[in-house]
Amino acid sequence: MNRTVLGALILVFFLAVDYLFFKALKDSVRNFSISAQRWISLAYWAVPVIFILGFLYLFFVAPDTTPPKYKRIFGVAFFMIYSSKMIGAVIYLLGNGLNILKNTGQKIIKPSSTEPILTRSEFIAKTALALGATQFGVLTYGILSGAYDYRVRRVSLPLKGLPKQFHGMTLAQLSDIHSGSFYNKKAVNGGIDMLLAEKPDLVFFTGDLVNDKATELQEYFDTFKRVKAPLGVYSTLGNHDYGDYAQWSSPQAKQQNLLNLMEGHRLMGWDLLMDENRALTLGGEKLGIIGIQNWGSGFVQKGDLKKALQGSEEFTNKLLLSHDPSHWRAQVLGQTNIDAAFAGHTHGMQFGVEIPGFKWSPVQYRYKEWAGMYEENGQRLYVNRGFGFLGYPGRVGILPEITIFTLESV
Repeated sequence: MNRTVLGALILVFFLAVDYLFFKALKDSVRNFSISAQRWISLAYWAVPVIFILGFLYLFFVAPDTTPPKYKRIFGVAFFMIYSSKMIGAVIYLLGNGLNILKNTGQKIIKPSSTEPILTRSEFIAKTALALGATQFGVLTYGILSGAYDYRVRRVSLPLKGLPKQFHGMTLAQLSDIHSGSFYNKKAVNGGIDMLLAEKPDLVFFTGDLVNDKATELQEYFDTFKRVKAPLGVYSTLGNHDYGDYAQWSSPQAKQQNLLNLMEGHRLMGWDLLMDENRALTLGGEKLGIIGIQNWGSGFVQKGDLKKALQGSEEFTNKLLLSHDPSHWRAQVLGQTNIDAAFAGHTHGMQFGVEIPGFKWSPVQYRYKEWAGMYEENGQRLYVNRGFGFLGYPGRVGILPEITIFTLESV
């Protein structure tokens, strides 16, 4: 299927969504004056026209000169409006579809009946509009309230055989910063203040410092340079750090972007682990810190765990930084003696429900391990919900996270 045909099908789909939602709107305002109905119709259809013109301009007329932030704003507005319309359109279609089927069946059973038992109800139309509006309201709230609502999560991390020198040590984890997505520097600095107030002994960063390009870090370099700890800051790369989702003038430009990002880690004082390990030494005892490049099911698989483990035999305990949680079950669990792995990547899809005793997000249908602590046969994985956001500039239910672990000897 060529791009023109695909584009035409996508356009038809969204126009169908527009039409169904408009039908619900029209049914809901049928008692308004004719003049009011006309103005409402004009205002409604102006939005799809604006989106079509905006899309053509941003991605076809001036794709190279349009700043990326305007494309992101356009994408977010499109997502919020049309995800809300789709919910309303589906409710309207289902409600009226059932009515049509029931009316048809009733006429077959009682052909003499001149009045349909069920007609297209104004209630269904208003329900469709209400649910669509609720979706839009929730997404708006997620932007205004959830994007920077940082939460410190304190987690006990028991490690079998952990030397007493490390018992009680605190370890902070950040993940998925996505510095190119931020739009409130004061709020981001506030999140880093929260981390530093915990005074962790050690900090792990588990990938996705940027969305695509190393230049995204420039505005927030001084912010994240503040992340320090007495025993060091260790970091690794995520799938977004390689520049795979951006267009480059040449392979050399893409490679240079990665080198620039790696240099950014170094200049911030972060020890970037590229399929290698470090020995954290206290009182003659050693704790192994291992870090690999991204390895994910369905994503880039550059990480080499065997290489990263070389020379780690002397470590009593081993902690692994690996961005994608799918790596744990694929190569770590039951195949290594790594005690605990630290990941991110999922963001909890930035949407879901978390209450005591229950958590849910659509991302769980893609990832078995997607948020929080998991333990199997004595090995553990912690999946951080992410510090930043990607795409949708907000969070609903699954809030940005700073994790503070306390190591315990068992």
